[in-house]
This record gives sequence, structure tokens and C-alpha cells, in this order.
Amino acid sequence: MPRKAIEITLTKEQREQLDTIVRSHSVERRIAERAGIILSCAAGKRNQSVALEHETSALRVSKWRKRYAKYGLAGLEDERRPGKPETYGVAFRNRLLSKLETDPPDGMSRWDCPTLAEQLKASNHAVWRALKKEGIYLHKARSWYASTDPEFAEKSANIIGLYLNPPFNALVLSVGEKNSAQVSTRESGYIETGDQKLVHAYKRHGTLNLIDALNAATGFIKGQTSKTKKREDFQNFMDNVIQDLSENKNVHVILDNYCTHKKNDEWLNRYAGRVYCHFAHTSASWLNQIEVWFDILSCKVLKGAGFSNVAELKNAIEAFIVRHNQSAQPFKWRKPESADSEIKNNISNL
Repeated sequence: MPRKAIEITLTKEQREQLDTIVRSHSVERRIAERAGIILSCAAGKRNQSVALEHETSALRVSKWRKRYAKYGLAGLEDERRPGKPETYGVAFRNRLLSKLETDPPDGMSRWDCPTLAEQLKASNHAVWRALKKEGIYLHKARSWYASTDPEFAEKSANIIGLYLNPPFNALVLSVGEKNSAQVSTRESGYIETGDQKLVHAYKRHGTLNLIDALNAATGFIKGQTSKTKKREDFQNFMDNVIQDLSENKNVHVILDNYCTHKKNDEWLNRYAGRVYCHFAHTSASWLNQIEVWFDILSCKVLKGAGFSNVAELKNAIEAFIVRHNQSAQPFKWRKPESADSEIKNNISNL
């Protein structure tokens, strides 16, 4: 025998509510149709008759009859669907925070967003959003310098032009030196200063000088460490960089105003006009892209790290260069927007 449909009995107030929904021009059409089905069911009609009246199926009439009988007017709304499972939910957050408590890969002293994404098999944006939600900023730093060099416009246009539109059949290198990198170990415990502040105790084990060349077109790094920082060290490094190039290829070298980078006329003459030096202006070494890479090196390898001897620091730097070159990409040279007040304040402070 067929099942008997659930009987719908409406109060005067419920009927008025359903009538209002059916006649309304602002209610969604699907909700108005369901209200009309309930009114027909309340009239004692069978599901098949209601289905013919509203040009729908008996199964659909049965569904909304049951939903209204159980939930009332709220039963006319769609049921909440589970949707796609959350990919980066609580479990991902916990994995991320747990990973931050572990040691970073060899050649790095601190985690960064791309390395975390690689380890967790996630996207950079997913890691960044999760960290931001927790209020964690791994390498946040802000600075801005205004140059007082009277030749600022001419020099900056020359250097930026090399990045954006390099000469034909030429190699553009951004070269710089990171001098006297400290080789130190962080001893356990703290030292109390005269103003009652606590600072980490550490022990020094010497220094190491680093000179690097960044290929502006590829982002590839070639580096060399040395115990001294003489003009001969700079020239020997540049010889190693240039020796593998064909003789018909010119080299444009972007440099800061460090003393070893100047007075190299005799060395330049050996290359018969193939090598051109372009110097960044005063207080604007940030135009030299190698300084960006040095900042990345400091954040990921040097800051917060401890080394017991020069060899350990050298190995860490070389390991990071190898890791960087495996996925090297050129920097995107762009001009960020700054608030007018921020620029005025910096200039007035000069």
C-alpha cells in the first residue's frame, strides 16, 4: 500500500505568511514556489495533484512537505551544503607552526615563506595567509633613504636603464661586497648592561669577506670569500667571472662607491673597452640589486645564526648560493608607491 503523505495543518498566521511570500515581488522565485506547494498541500491535495498544479515532480513536493512539517517556514530555505573540503584549515595551520619550531634546511638560519611552502607542499600565498592570520612576519623590515647626490637623476636613470633595457649582446652584473661578516657563537645565558637590559652573550671567532656578482638577466649568483678586502681581491674575482665569456661580449658592472671598486683603470685596460663600470650615487646603494640579495642572505643565513669558525660560515654561505641558483630568477625592478607624508618626513630629516 502507498505511504500516506504527511498532513500539513496551518494556523491563520502561518497561512498569511505563506500567502505574503507567494504574492511578494521581492522574494526569490524558488522560495515563492515552495510556499505555493505548501499551501496546496495544506488544502488536502495529494502529492501527484500538487505536482501537476505546480509543474514539478511528486518527489519534490514530498521533499518540501516533509521539510515544512519539520522546520516550519525555515524549512523552505536550501539545506547547507558541505562544499569542498577545507584545504588550508586548522590541520595546515598546526603543521605550519610545528615546522617553524624545527631547524631550517642547511645553509639557512631562519625560515622564509617559499622554503616553508616547499616543505609543506603548499603555495606561497597559502603559507603567507596563514602566517599573517597568526600575526607572524618572518622578515619584516622597512627603510627608505633619500640621496643628496646632485647627479642622482642621471646616475639612477643610467643604472635602471641597464636593468630594464640592457645593451645588445652584453652582460649586466650587479657586483658588491659584504665586508667583515662576523663569525660568532651565541653562548648560553645573558649579560645585564648598565641600564639593566639583558643581551645575549656571544664569542667572536674572526670575520669573513664576501664578494658576489648577480646576473641581472637571470638572478644567478657567483660568489667568492676571502680573508682580505683589497683591490687585488676585487680584480681577481672579476677575472674569474669574465674569463668564461666570449671576447665579443661586453660587460656592464654596477658597483657602489667602495674604495676597492675605483682606481682600476690599468685592470680595465686589459679588457680593451669590453668592461664598463657604473657607480651608484651616494646614499643610494639600494639601486645596486646585489644589495637586495645581501639582505636576503643576512635574513636567511646570518641573522640569529652561530658559527664556531670561519669554515662553518663559509660553508653556510656557499650552500645558500647553491640553493639560490637552483631556482634563481631575476628581480623585478619596480617603483613602489609611498605616502607623501612619508617622503616629506624623510627629506626633512636630512
